Amino acid sequence: MKKQVIIPEAGPPAIGPYSPAVVAGPLVFISGQIPVDAQGRLVTGDIVVQTVQVLENLKTVLAAGGLSLKSVVKTTVFLTDMADFQEMNRVYGEFFGERPPARTTVQVVGLPRGVAVEIEAIALKG
Repeated sequence: MKKQVIIPEAGPPAIGPYSPAVVAGPLVFISGQIPVDAQGRLVTGDIVVQTVQVLENLKTVLAAGGLSLKSVVKTTVFLTDMADFQEMNRVYGEFFGERPPARTTVQVVGLPRGVAVEIEAIALKG
């Protein structure tokens, strides 16, 4: 099985030694997305603003691989405060709509650059 790396031209740059997404067979593994813009600048604001940016970044990475949010089969959401769950969940639902992917949501002590939310995903090609 050949591994292919996806690097979106319009997406935020990686902030470490990792690939934004890797295709392995029919699966696409998307690295955790945080609320940074295409120039790598931190997008500040409440959990709603941050979650919107994270999901837009996820869409950008997926599009670079010829996929969309409908291709996502599993996500993991990392929150620094579970008190943000309800608002994150509302925004998440707006993006994924009916028949959303499987999901795990966990609270963590901290995230890169002090953000409040990070989302990673697994998508299915084809």
